[in-house]
Amino acid sequence: MAFTFRLPDALRKARWKVKIRDKETREPPHVTILRSTDSWRINLRTGEFMDARPDPGEVPAEIIDLIMEQKAWQQLCDAWDAMYPNNPVSSDDEDEE
Repeated sequence: MAFTFRLPDALRKARWKVKIRDKETREPPHVTILRSTDSWRINLRTGEFMDARPDPGEVPAEIIDLIMEQKAWQQLCDAWDAMYPNNPVSSDDEDEE
């Protein structure tokens, strides 16, 4: 089951979502920011956007600030590790990709 990070009401009403999706076992650990049919992935190992399109600049700074906060970031990493124990965020193999 996907993990959903709770956003403030104003962002949720504007149709923004932050999730760790199901069936991501072969992907590097990441969190997905969604709005409508657009999605942006942020690597949980590096903190960088994984895709050039759609433009990462379209994501509100407020969302980035919320998920980059230490407690929230740790919550997202812990959720990934719980969902994908064979591909943890702190993997020793992260430099081999």
